[in-house]
Amino acid sequence: MSCTSCAKGADGKPAGCKNNGYCSSSGCNKLDVFDWLAGVPLPGGQTPFDAVEVRFKGTRKAFYRNAKLLALQPGDLVTVEAASGYDVGMVSLAGELVRAQMQRKNGSTDTYELRKVLRKTTQEEIDLWHTSRKREDETLFEARKICQAARLDMKVSDVEYQGDGTRATFFYVSEQRIDFRDLLRKLSDQFKVRVDMKQIGARQEAARIGGIGPCGRELCCSTWLTDLRSVTTSAARYQQLALNPQKLAGLCGKLKCCLNYELDMYVEAIKSYPSQNAKLKTKQGTGVHMKTDIFTAKMWYLFKSPGEPAAMAGFPIETVREILAQNKEGVVPDVDLHMVEEPAAAAPAEKRTDYDNVIDGAEDLARFDKKGKQGGRNRGRDRKKKPSSAGNARGGHASGGERKEPSPHATKAMAGQQSGKPDGERRSRDHRGRRRKGPRTGGQAPGGNPKPDNA
Repeated sequence: MSCTSCAKGADGKPAGCKNNGYCSSSGCNKLDVFDWLAGVPLPGGQTPFDAVEVRFKGTRKAFYRNAKLLALQPGDLVTVEAASGYDVGMVSLAGELVRAQMQRKNGSTDTYELRKVLRKTTQEEIDLWHTSRKREDETLFEARKICQAARLDMKVSDVEYQGDGTRATFFYVSEQRIDFRDLLRKLSDQFKVRVDMKQIGARQEAARIGGIGPCGRELCCSTWLTDLRSVTTSAARYQQLALNPQKLAGLCGKLKCCLNYELDMYVEAIKSYPSQNAKLKTKQGTGVHMKTDIFTAKMWYLFKSPGEPAAMAGFPIETVREILAQNKEGVVPDVDLHMVEEPAAAAPAEKRTDYDNVIDGAEDLARFDKKGKQGGRNRGRDRKKKPSSAGNARGGHASGGERKEPSPHATKAMAGQQSGKPDGERRSRDHRGRRRKGPRTGGQAPGGNPKPDNA
């Protein structure tokens, strides 16, 4: 067996998850059960148990009587009796383990009142079953539109067709009673099937739909958890968790079922600790219990004294018991609120492999501090800031004996003198070296008046 997302290999085994059909949740199918009695022969003279466990869509399971004593194995498709017509399901468990499952769930192993397994499913029935299953998504969306048009305060979460396609069960979530008389008539006329409405809770809805929890794994209720027990906030208090609804709630909006997993261990450990209501009376003030860390065997107290700021201190369990014993005798001890923990024994140094820098300078943070090349405009601005003189323009040295580069104006003037161009043509460019708009006909005096021709 494998889920539809697992690719088949050459040997027929699923090659997608590389687990040969057995995932971390003990199988590719929801709520699979590991038959630990498989291969164990029955005692002499004992007949096999005449009941099987059949799994349907989602997490729905039921027990059926194998009256014809068919040779059924987990994974076989069987046709079973229904309220009207027949249904198709997959055998999830067979043999003596079914007796133990019935004893645990129903409290009885009587099989005479169970519905019967008719036969192994034929190919025609399988094709009709698959055709009905393909209609479920379309039916779900249409049913939601009908409920929205009828202004009913309910949410249709899932639709399941019967194997013969004559009946459809609509699972819905609602916080109040709904009048279905008009709705049933509309759904029956729309889909041409018999309609059953079944109300489920928020946790049952999450179990049927499935999803990924905050831990990164599939939801427990949709993979292996069948006993949905109530979870209270006391479970979070025993485990010293913050009462934050956003952190403690699951996808269903209720408290996470996993809060009950380790609750018994926490309750058993806290029983051996001093009472959390007891206060520590010391010379540094009265300590009020804040939290208990059972992993480090410490209890944390908040000390307040008049005129001094509050201080938090953690004491080992034995120290807390000693202080409480002294308080009973009327002694107020002096404690150190800043107790330094004893250093743990130095572990042997492990050989560590240093990482090699395969790209020189690529991971150096100081590489951004290096001054890169500046553009032409920046260089021009830097040159403007440098002082210029007549000596620099002629290529001479400054008074300090340090040679400086000539300014741009002097350089252009020298270039004009060497080329022999007239003064008017040399001045046809501005101080940035760009050509002016239109030719300049004559020279211009510093005052703005044009020069005479005989000047």
